[in-house]
Amino acid sequence: MTLLGVSWYVYLLNAVVLLTGLILIGIILIQRGKGGGLAGAFGGVGGSSPFGSRAGDLFTRITLIVAAVWAVLIVVEVKLVQIEGRYVQEHPSSIIK
Repeated sequence: MTLLGVSWYVYLLNAVVLLTGLILIGIILIQRGKGGGLAGAFGGVGGSSPFGSRAGDLFTRITLIVAAVWAVLIVVEVKLVQIEGRYVQEHPSSIIK
């Protein structure tokens, strides 16, 4: 049985995608860029990092990993919604209104 034509795990996956996206945004915003990053935009010191001098390498790796996970989750979610949509078209009585 589905709610509005979509199974519960699609809603769960959507929440995970949103949470991953928010984490990715946060990681990007705390990085120190060549121009000082977000800290420089608000008057902060752009030349120093509270996470140490090698934090740029670590944050770059973490950003790439989280971005890859986010992209894979998006692809999986699209495929699941397509499968659910086909199932609902074939079995319209399975929808809970």
